[in-house]
This record gives sequence, structure tokens and C-alpha cells, in this order.
Amino acid sequence: MSSRYEIRFSGSGGQGMILAGIIMAEAAAIYGDKNAVQSQSYGPESRGGASKAEVIISSQPIDYPKATAIDCMLAMTQEACTKYHKDIKEGGILLVDSDEVKEFPQGKFRLLKFPIINTAREELGKTIVANIISLGMIAELTGVVTHEAIEKAVLSRVPPAFLELNKKALQIGFEKAKTLK
Repeated sequence: MSSRYEIRFSGSGGQGMILAGIIMAEAAAIYGDKNAVQSQSYGPESRGGASKAEVIISSQPIDYPKATAIDCMLAMTQEACTKYHKDIKEGGILLVDSDEVKEFPQGKFRLLKFPIINTAREELGKTIVANIISLGMIAELTGVVTHEAIEKAVLSRVPPAFLELNKKALQIGFEKAKTLK
């Protein structure tokens, strides 16, 4: 990892992108040995409008807390992909939900397509954990945090009744990402 790694989680309000950003930052800073900052942005409509969370992870102090050159971006909706992809850096990763995003932006980045929401529905019976599958995929694809760190961060944020569901979702994310490498 270079000294600064920028991740953007984007989708629709209610898909858990803000929570995903918080969990990623905690995985890096609390359960990893890195510095991290997290910020979020969403439209006036809390559900349904485009939303994003950004995480900056660094082995050095973070002098500027805003994302400027995205290393990895997740887009769970077409609107979010169209609106937020413009500052993915050359050689970066754009991971899209292939059932939701049909118009792919052009750029000098790797475009990875996977049916994230449908996988949550088919394999776990709950679309609400699509964001956790995404976290597993991003951890596996980027190596920016360890599997152990992201798992600890996820499990520290979910109610006890949902620990196993979220553990399974994370494992599915790790495994599905291996097919995209």
C-alpha cells in the first residue's frame, strides 16, 4: 500500500454505504495499525438518493481528510456510478453491482462487475447485507485491511442476533472477489 489509499462507497440512501465506510475506517484504525478518516455525503432524501462515504487509510498522518484520487470505488447504483466515478485514479478499481449498473464509465481504471445485491438475496436471503459482502470484496481485492481486521470491525457493529449472518456475508465477499482478480 502506498502511504495514502482512498476508498469511496457509493449507492442509494438506505443501502448501508455510510456504515460500510465507518466499518472500513474502524478496521484500519482500530483493528489495523493505520491512520484512517471517514467522511460522508448524501442528498436531502435520506433513502433513495445517491449517497457516498469516503475512507482515507494511510500508514502516515493524514494531512488532508478529503478524497481527491480514488484508489477503489464501489458503485451499487447507476446514479451513484455516474455521479461519483470521475476522480478514480489511473490504475484504480471501480467495482459495480452488475445488476444495477448498466452504463459503464470510461477511464484508465479496472472495471469489475459483480451482482452483489442478488448474491446477498440468493445466498443469504437478505439484501441488507450486500454492503457487508462489498466490504469483504474490497478487503480481498485491495489488501488495504486484513480479513481479521475487517471481520472484527463488522462484528463490533452488528447486533448479536446477526453475527453469523454478517460473518457469512463477509466470507462470501472474500470468496467472490477471488473470482474477479
